[in-house]
Amino acid sequence: MLPVKMAESLPSEFDVIVIGTGLPESIIAAACSRSGQRVLHVDSRSYYGGNWASFSFSGLLSWLKEYKENSDIVTESSTWQEQILENEEAIALSKKDKTIQHVEIFSYASQDSHEDVEEAGALQRNHTSVISANPTEAANSAGLPPEDESLLTECFEMPAEQTPSSQSAQVVNDAEVTGEKENHSEDKTSEEETNDYVPIATDTIEQPKKNRITYSQIIKEGKRFNIDLVSKLLYSRGLLIDLLIKSNVSRYAEFKNITRILAFREGRVEQVPCSRADVFNSKQLTMVEKRMLMKFLTFCMEFEEHPDEYKAYEDVTFSEYLKTQKLTPNLQYFVLHSIAMTSESTSSTIDGLQATKNFLHCLGRYGNTPFLFPLYGQGELPQCFCRMCAVFGGIYCLHHSIQCLVVDKESRKCKAVIDQFGQRIISKHFLVEDSYFSENMCSCVQYRQISRAVLITDRSVLKTDSDQQISILTIPAEEAGTFAVRVIELCSSTMTCMKGTYLVHLTCTSSKTARQDLEPIVQKLFTPFTEMENENEQFEKPRILWALYFNMRDSSDISRSCYDDLPSNVYVCSGPDCGLGNDNAVRQDCLCCVPYIPAEALFQQICPNEDFCPAPPNPEDIILEGESSQPEAPESSASPEANSDTPMENANLGNPEEPSE
Repeated sequence: MLPVKMAESLPSEFDVIVIGTGLPESIIAAACSRSGQRVLHVDSRSYYGGNWASFSFSGLLSWLKEYKENSDIVTESSTWQEQILENEEAIALSKKDKTIQHVEIFSYASQDSHEDVEEAGALQRNHTSVISANPTEAANSAGLPPEDESLLTECFEMPAEQTPSSQSAQVVNDAEVTGEKENHSEDKTSEEETNDYVPIATDTIEQPKKNRITYSQIIKEGKRFNIDLVSKLLYSRGLLIDLLIKSNVSRYAEFKNITRILAFREGRVEQVPCSRADVFNSKQLTMVEKRMLMKFLTFCMEFEEHPDEYKAYEDVTFSEYLKTQKLTPNLQYFVLHSIAMTSESTSSTIDGLQATKNFLHCLGRYGNTPFLFPLYGQGELPQCFCRMCAVFGGIYCLHHSIQCLVVDKESRKCKAVIDQFGQRIISKHFLVEDSYFSENMCSCVQYRQISRAVLITDRSVLKTDSDQQISILTIPAEEAGTFAVRVIELCSSTMTCMKGTYLVHLTCTSSKTARQDLEPIVQKLFTPFTEMENENEQFEKPRILWALYFNMRDSSDISRSCYDDLPSNVYVCSGPDCGLGNDNAVRQDCLCCVPYIPAEALFQQICPNEDFCPAPPNPEDIILEGESSQPEAPESSASPEANSDTPMENANLGNPEEPSE
């Protein structure tokens, strides 16, 4: 755990105050602390990461319980108003988090009544419970349909694939969940911070378990789960990977390669060939198709150098452009949905070509696909940067609320904050995560929503000899007004689920509630677990043991001007977006009305002429006061292209492979 300062002993002045511990806030806090700024990093939550966090199974249930209680009961305190002077005004911050809506939990796994529930924070199952923070109002503001009144408390609707004769879908009642919130970082073995890097883990083949998995087993093995609130992957040549290498923060984390990219066509799942070796070894493609695909991919790698090939198609969609190329419908589908991963109806030709080039550019750096996944989940990434901030003197306060920002009326700049204990803390710069602003401040903001589903299943969507596959699958939209659904399937070697299970994340831009958006896709790929099916081992689809649906606010792409009368030294950091990569966390709209201003640009406003997240100095090169002065040795660097001969199995973020053709 990172050092957390007791509120009573907080200093009264800092250079930078950061409110929220999501990934964008943590990156900038680390950069400021590394440059010598005095940083106070606070979060009203009791865990790191905000909506970027990962939870154990019981920790997730406790989070849902805490979220419901936080939504239902709001304690108002006006003591801070007495501290506001005549020449000051206050910007009150929100007392509750409204970023999560329409939560529905289903448990299908059987449970033997004689089995003891040992994992803290989970009890016997009960009826379906649905959580919504002021659902009707939130749905209207997000463009979602208002919830049916019956969903506000209980829901007894059975999944479409179940009949009354089959086992009923019993559901975890979050209101009965007790126990302290757990963070997976407490369960892991301590990391060796002295290493320069942590190598990417290698796969180990496990024998599939034939024994049925019960709900009690999931509870008992709850610490084996690390369930992400947001589902993302890292492009091997993305902005975040480059930042992890440059700052040497990569030594605090470990990563695994995504082993395969899948496609869903004509009711079945199949693997997509990506690299040159995959293409020529594929049995799905004819020799003519292989040559067509390689020729097109070669063109995409250098398409800017041949403008005549695509200039005439700049005003049409990438899907229409592909039809003009010498590609079969099979290849068009693979390129559009599994390589470029772009929208069939809205992505332009330039967008599609750029996405395809980026995909190919990332191939081979660390493995056979362009993607990496952090062991123990996405929640590791904010904690890695928080650790860097703490190493260089940053102070952390979790479960610590900020009541308001204090603004000078004359200069229109923020000068201080007042915390839950009434302490006034002065600072020059303030970074605030979007969810902390009140409804009045965000009255002009039009938020989008993300539909999310998390499933625990008993086997992979595409069974192979190895049960340790990490897969990504994109299922295109079938109807107008809906969006493509991204499916990421994680095996137990990612340290996100217990052995014998898979953790499946589904994500799409919301058009309705999460369950309405995602349940049709879930029904195509999976089937709910029933006792009847358990007796018969001949089943086609993976079986769902447990499922969670919820909507999450997408506050990306919102310009600064949308926030009402925001002081010039207060910067807004957005929550997770719906994109696959994490690059939006590195480039934040914090300075002006143009989206995607790099976090580095914001950092330069706070610390002009300072290097953004440089690598820490070598301890042997640090000269303490009183020691004889010696020429200062240059700082160690983590060159992304060093030692390219490292075998791919043992690759690390500091020593990647050269891209393979």
